[in-house]
Amino acid sequence: MGSHSLPVPATPAGRDGLAALLAGPRRAVVALDFDGTLAGIVPDPEQARAHPGAVPALARLAPRLGSVAVITGRPAAVAVHHGGFAGVAGLERLVVLGHYGAERWDAATGTVTADAPPPGVAAARTELPEILAGSGAGRGTWIEDKGRAVAVHTRRAPHPQDAFDALREPLHALADRHGLIVEPGRLVLELRPPGVDKGAALTSYVRESGARSVLYAGDDLGDLAAFAAVEKLRSEGLPGLLVCSGSAEVAELAGRADLVVDGPDGVVELLTALADRLGDA
Repeated sequence: MGSHSLPVPATPAGRDGLAALLAGPRRAVVALDFDGTLAGIVPDPEQARAHPGAVPALARLAPRLGSVAVITGRPAAVAVHHGGFAGVAGLERLVVLGHYGAERWDAATGTVTADAPPPGVAAARTELPEILAGSGAGRGTWIEDKGRAVAVHTRRAPHPQDAFDALREPLHALADRHGLIVEPGRLVLELRPPGVDKGAALTSYVRESGARSVLYAGDDLGDLAAFAAVEKLRSEGLPGLLVCSGSAEVAELAGRADLVVDGPDGVVELLTALADRLGDA
């Protein structure tokens, strides 16, 4: 037995989800968000890197499961690079669903496949600098070009929450003009096309893989769609476990989770404990 004991989910549905995963790991999907779940949140997203224990834990666990997927709003190739997922023994079947599923990287081929870029994002990107300048949000806000989406971060502003609040209305108006939606996160507002979210990506992947159980771990408001997808799958008879990579910043997610762990450290401990348990099987 390994040194990490498995935590007990707080809900009956979560306990059923974990039991189903342990009883039939080869028909289980483990899906994880990247930022805040496998990687710590940092002021500059370009500096985000996977927790040092994440890849070793995934590499031990993945061969014992049906499949492992990383689902992120980032471009797939960026998540692969920042995660250090390429060419890792044990992760030969890893899938990274980037841009909320619009892009897909398969470790088996090492290539990214993608849908056509959405209209509206380029136009919104062009207008953003002027909107930021006129919003009174102040210095320190910055624009991240995600290709299929564009995000405005306020974490570096002198008053991050005030800047975030000041931008909500003008960014919603901008999104409406270009047929986009605004996805709020932890001191970030992202403009992207409707109908593309982690829930749709997760549901599609679970169905494609023929899974009989699913674990999803996330930390932010963007993960609520994936939580809702797992809840819907559970209502259809497919057991699932919802894990929140604990943060006081997103109480709503923690409130809907079956299991709250202590950030990326806790996620790595959970993955390690699962690998320990399944290694004994």
